[in-house]
Amino acid sequence: MTRAVLTVLALIALAGCGADGDPVRPSVNTTVSAGTGGVHTSVSTGVRVGGVNVGVGVGL
Repeated sequence: MTRAVLTVLALIALAGCGADGDPVRPSVNTTVSAGTGGVHTSVSTGVRVGGVNVGVGVGL
């Protein structure tokens, strides 16, 4: 799974620098929430190209 995450992040970085066409802007979201069940965190990253949005998220 680590290899897949690193591959996706590398592709997002490649698209972000414009090496394969027009540069696109990646997005990163982090969330930290606290409740009666404890503290929960999540991180997601994605990129939007035209009408297509590709993203990866991890909840801890």
